[in-house]
Amino acid sequence: MNNRLLCAALLWLPVFASNAGTKVSEHMLENGLKVLVKEDHRSPIAVSQVWYKVGSSYEPGGITGISHMLEHMMFKGTDKHPAGEFSRIIAENGGEENAFTGTDYTAYFQTMEASRLAVSFELEADRMRNLHLLPDELKKELQVVTEERRMRTDDNPQAKMQENFNAMAYTNSPYRNPVIGWPSDIANYKVEDLQAWYQRWYAPNNATLVVVGDVEPKAVFALAEKYFAPLKPSELKPLKPQDEVKQLGVRKMTVKLPAKLPYVVMGYKTPVLKTAEHEWEAYALEVLAGVLDGGSSARLSSDLVRGKQIAVSAGASYGLHSRLPELFTLEATPAEGKTVWDLEIALKDEITKLQIKLIDNDELQRIKAQVLAKAVYERDSGFYQAMQLGMLETVGLGWQKVDEYVDKVNQVTAEQVRDVARKYLLEDQLSVAYLEPLPINGHITETKTEKGVR
Repeated sequence: MNNRLLCAALLWLPVFASNAGTKVSEHMLENGLKVLVKEDHRSPIAVSQVWYKVGSSYEPGGITGISHMLEHMMFKGTDKHPAGEFSRIIAENGGEENAFTGTDYTAYFQTMEASRLAVSFELEADRMRNLHLLPDELKKELQVVTEERRMRTDDNPQAKMQENFNAMAYTNSPYRNPVIGWPSDIANYKVEDLQAWYQRWYAPNNATLVVVGDVEPKAVFALAEKYFAPLKPSELKPLKPQDEVKQLGVRKMTVKLPAKLPYVVMGYKTPVLKTAEHEWEAYALEVLAGVLDGGSSARLSSDLVRGKQIAVSAGASYGLHSRLPELFTLEATPAEGKTVWDLEIALKDEITKLQIKLIDNDELQRIKAQVLAKAVYERDSGFYQAMQLGMLETVGLGWQKVDEYVDKVNQVTAEQVRDVARKYLLEDQLSVAYLEPLPINGHITETKTEKGVR
């Protein structure tokens, strides 16, 4: 399916914006479809994205991964456009198309010459409400998804470990389930399951249409009215809350898999922008992740990889724009002669330093300067500009947040970084997973890994 993008780790892209403000035009159709348009006249291209407020975190047990499965089936045709026609028509018009599923959303996109925007709209409007879900097509696509899962997860030791780690770290948050779904659920999808999921979530009042490129807002709104306004909305029932229960102590697990190198992952329960007690806490956690893993001069690289030389790679990550509370994670691969337990101690030492001593102003300003540099880079891509708007709107933060990121990060103080480290990076909120390598093909393969950052 044209290398469909899958998981949130691949999808996560920090949101950056200029202080001048993002000039976005917004229009709401009567059926509830929100249309966002951002002009970018540097090239005669338009990126069109349709975002649905549904992803793996919406799924109950027994049908995990069904959002991703439906993403594949969305290319299987309607009365007007049989299976395969969607991609063929886009290609004939010189465009590119794809889709991705994450924990909190499913999105479909086309990049085309701007004058061809109507082609994209006509096709997306048709499959929003008129999709054919046929048993024979489902049978074929089940094989594709099963193979995708094998390649992305089952044959990838770190990905397989991450899947097991998430299932341990979260008790009842839906983030404990993999985006692609558990194998037994995938094997037992029925057309009726997909039809019910499609009818429930694929509706104009559960979607956002984002267009970025060489377009005029009024013309885009007129096209949206023409193709999407006739679609009927659905009755959307709110999701039942799935609040993660309080963790009562550290959790640890060992995952044994055929692999070349050991590996350790650590995750602390933290709030996100949508759930933080104080909004600044989420931005301070973002800066904290940058202090640890914000390039070659960041602490994990300079201290653990090049300094003590106990890791061949080390990193930290945090996603402040998720729909539900997330994990602040650290991961590392030990250098030859070192163990995952050595790395666990070293990573905890780095956290302790941040809890005790304030980062100096030079280091803080360097992290903020990197954010600004990335902001300039992000604006070079129409696709990622559209992703910023669509993702923020879909998780319930509102696209206007795109303008706040740089200013909010710049307002973070060293004291706030220390305070969130003290408040959230605690042993009782920690989960740890160790990858213990088993022989590959009956024997251990020795590999030399060059020291450096990932």
